[in-house]
Amino acid sequence: MDHDGLRQRFATLTTAHLADACIRAGLPVRCAPAPTRAVVPGSRLFGPAVPARHVGSVDVFLEAFENAPGGGVLVVDNGGRLDESCVGDLVVLEARAAGLSGVVIWGLHRDTADIRAIGLPVFSLGSLPTGPLSLGPRVDGGLAEAIVGTWRIGPSDLVLGDDDGVLFVPLARAGELFTLAEGIRDTERRQADRIRGGEPLREQLRFGEFLAARETNPSLTFRSYLRSVGGAIEE
Repeated sequence: MDHDGLRQRFATLTTAHLADACIRAGLPVRCAPAPTRAVVPGSRLFGPAVPARHVGSVDVFLEAFENAPGGGVLVVDNGGRLDESCVGDLVVLEARAAGLSGVVIWGLHRDTADIRAIGLPVFSLGSLPTGPLSLGPRVDGGLAEAIVGTWRIGPSDLVLGDDDGVLFVPLARAGELFTLAEGIRDTERRQADRIRGGEPLREQLRFGEFLAARETNPSLTFRSYLRSVGGAIEE
């Protein structure tokens, strides 16, 4: 797959566009939990997932880096813990040295000022001064997948992040999803330009017709109506 081409295309898209594309393609929308945010606002994240399940020691991250693809994104599973941080500046520096393009943590980070200075995009649930509080047994398959919220994320997934949060999409469907997302983006931009030009969205979408049609067909959804008229606002 042409990762560089997709990376360039993502520069003109958002995770919201791609989430809508997942809906249109009939795929689950797999987002990291809502509090997951960039350490540096405005950061953007793109790359295949490099999973690692943390149990109290950084060795799992170093092992993950050994065979990580260039441009990959370290996806850290610390069980969503909020009582300890599991990634600090040295791990982020090493991720950059290993050629990775960013880090996503289902958990907390620390060394915020140093991470900001490093410049590698890092998304987490927040920060806390303390590092790992205990050391658990190594997890079988800890480098094969990471759990983020309710989702299992592995090397077959593409990680995307921006100011709206983090989204995971299947690499095998990425090209299709990007094409759908670009169509949604273009439609929304045209609608936005028309609103600015004085044509309300309700008028563009013939919303009155939808209300009338729903009177005779109560099962009609706005989403199905939008598809029939070529609009885009929900997906």
